[in-house]
Amino acid sequence: MADSSFDIVSKVERQEVDNALNQAAKEISQRYDFKGTDASISWSGEKILMQANGEERVKAILDIFETKLVKRGISLKSLDAGEPQLSGKEYKIFASIEEGISQDNAKKVAKIIRDEGPKGVKAQVQGDELRVSSKSRDDLQAIQALLKGKDLDFAIQYTNYR
Repeated sequence: MADSSFDIVSKVERQEVDNALNQAAKEISQRYDFKGTDASISWSGEKILMQANGEERVKAILDIFETKLVKRGISLKSLDAGEPQLSGKEYKIFASIEEGISQDNAKKVAKIIRDEGPKGVKAQVQGDELRVSSKSRDDLQAIQALLKGKDLDFAIQYTNYR
């Protein structure tokens, strides 16, 4: 019998991020506490730009956006938001969406699987994902449970389960 396997990836649905951004922009335009403050959230190339005329307001925009992301099932671990910066009379926050597992993070996960997982489970790095294989499907499910219990500093999903 062939080995069973699955891939560990870190991907974000771009359309869901876009929907969350549009919902946040709509809420900002309708909320009374943002009236007349030139508060906005929008795409700026590959980054997300949030701007307002006060540091607290721009942080509130970030909070609204994070709430919308969570409601759409996107992990906040994939959002990399910077600190508020003063630019002229406005405060700005640039945020980016992190995708893919870096080589260092893939090695950390592979080490966790080797050290704490069941024997006979193999993990190999393939670009920006990690392939985990074993003869037993129960071992693969044990690996998924093990990784869910770990507090990794990046979002992971499981795909290609066979």
